[in-house]
Amino acid sequence: MIVLATIGIWGQIGLIALGVLVGAIAGFFISRAVFKRQLKKNPPINEKMIRALYSQMGRKPSEAQVRQAMKAMNQYK
Repeated sequence: MIVLATIGIWGQIGLIALGVLVGAIAGFFISRAVFKRQLKKNPPINEKMIRALYSQMGRKPSEAQVRQAMKAMNQYK
């Protein structure tokens, strides 16, 4: 408290602003790293996954069905 009293009100406001700025920058880089790790662990759906899904249901999909499913998936992104 003694240190904060000697720097004045504008110094305190500056320290708070600096803390918010550093926190925002750190939060950005941390969230970006987490997002990249999640994309690596769970990649977006592709045609190979759609074919596997159809084969699990016991069907052999045509190319038109695969393209239609991809179009439907991309529509919701």
